[in-house]
Amino acid sequence: MRPAARRRRGCLSFGSPFGLVGAILRSAHRVATRLFAQEGDGRIEDRTVDRVQLARTVLGAAATIALILAYNVDPNRWEDAAYGGAAQLIVAPFVLIIAAPLVIIGFIYYAPPHLRPHLRSRLRAPLKAVGWYVLTLVVMGGILVPTALTVDADDGKSWWEYVLLVASLIVIVWGFPFFFMASLYSARSAFNSAQVHPMLPPVLTLTLVWVFAAFSLIGDGMPGGPPIAQFCSTLGGPLSVTAVSLWELRRMRTRFGVTLRS
Repeated sequence: MRPAARRRRGCLSFGSPFGLVGAILRSAHRVATRLFAQEGDGRIEDRTVDRVQLARTVLGAAATIALILAYNVDPNRWEDAAYGGAAQLIVAPFVLIIAAPLVIIGFIYYAPPHLRPHLRSRLRAPLKAVGWYVLTLVVMGGILVPTALTVDADDGKSWWEYVLLVASLIVIVWGFPFFFMASLYSARSAFNSAQVHPMLPPVLTLTLVWVFAAFSLIGDGMPGGPPIAQFCSTLGGPLSVTAVSLWELRRMRTRFGVTLRS
């Protein structure tokens, strides 16, 4: 009998550069989903809503590109749009940390008195997610800032400088992808707020999108182009997100029997 042929290790094996990068990204993704995408039993899985949200995102991106091509003559428009999207992704969790407590307090106050203790008892999951996010920032800053301030490439390094360099390398290689995914999942799940009430994520999404619209209008002003293009560029995104969120809330009420006071 012929001996079994040895399996060749592909380019995505752990020993290859691509395989190592994939392993790092999978590890960061696994931890990020475990901490920031665990929405518990309160989350209502509705594939129709997911498809509509995806379609809105794609159409919104296409509309943004069309408006940029048609009316924006700035040669750096693509770079500005990319930086703006990345900045919103990073800033979104911080806006939620500030705004979400006010929304949740109002949400609990609006609930019937006999339900308020139950809702307050379920705040542990969002608070835990916020704590992990803040801890991530503290650890990353506590490693990178001392490394940048104390480690000098020209002088001889002591043992603690080597420890800082190794820790900084771990933060850059694993911590940055983890922080990006944590920001993405935190913004999407609103720090696991569905564990308090299924309607909290769309309500917080409404708050978040209008806060960003106000910041964009105050910081950048009205975009170029005719009035209809200015209206679509400034209010098209928030209005479309609002429409989808209100439709999601109505669908929860009519299809699943979930209301703000239940």
